[in-house]
Amino acid sequence: MTESAIKVRDLGIRFFLRYQQRPTVHSGIVRFLKHHQKPEEFWALRKVSFEVPKAQVMGIIGSNGSGKSTLLRTLARIYFPDEGELEIRGRVSSLISLGAGFHAELSGLQNIYYNGMILGLNKETLDARRDAIIDFADLGPFIDAPVRTYSSGMRARLGFSVAVNVDPEILVIDEVLVVGDAQFRERCAQKIKELLLKGATVVMVQHNLEAILQMSHQCMWLDKGNVKMLGRPYDVVKTYLEARDLPMVPLPLEMAVPIDPSSGGLNEAG
Repeated sequence: MTESAIKVRDLGIRFFLRYQQRPTVHSGIVRFLKHHQKPEEFWALRKVSFEVPKAQVMGIIGSNGSGKSTLLRTLARIYFPDEGELEIRGRVSSLISLGAGFHAELSGLQNIYYNGMILGLNKETLDARRDAIIDFADLGPFIDAPVRTYSSGMRARLGFSVAVNVDPEILVIDEVLVVGDAQFRERCAQKIKELLLKGATVVMVQHNLEAILQMSHQCMWLDKGNVKMLGRPYDVVKTYLEARDLPMVPLPLEMAVPIDPSSGGLNEAG
């Protein structure tokens, strides 16, 4: 039986909404009268349950506002569950948003150390991996320029390079494969394959459904904070597109990750 790297049971993440408006005499009286009224609560995720086996890819799809990024932030331990259970077995490396973990005034090279230390690595370890990170990011002389001067694609390359070159046991990424050129996306896919072969687990959010079909062992469709569907990537993507009256995306000619047919992967969909 395959060991699970991530187990989630009835997960719930709650936010409290506080509406702001320009101060007026009227609004001041209203705020005084509502002083003891509890702010409105909003559940970004509710009753979310799933497991991700070790050395597999979970793809997450859904419209904007469905709770995808909130779920990734929870897996990265940025948010903590308000209800339910979350079990993570392994060291997590994440690329949640472009520039996250970077200091804008530091150079790309300095940010390798800055970001790496945030991930828990010491200077000696970063010294040993610096060249690999720089080579993968492929920023040329810009590696010594301040990150604030970087384009979104340059930030993505640097962030992804740091995230995948720190030997993560669990990699959590949000939409990085839609930033950058085709060559960079192919290198990302190849690097993810290498991590899987080493036993790493990957959870990724993607609007690029072809990437979901190509790279995922299982797929989850989130809708308004709930799990709408969980299963084989082909089945979930097909149902998701049918619900929106959209045509099915082309099936990839080649899988980027090795998928065992017994896992319910794409090559069963025939």
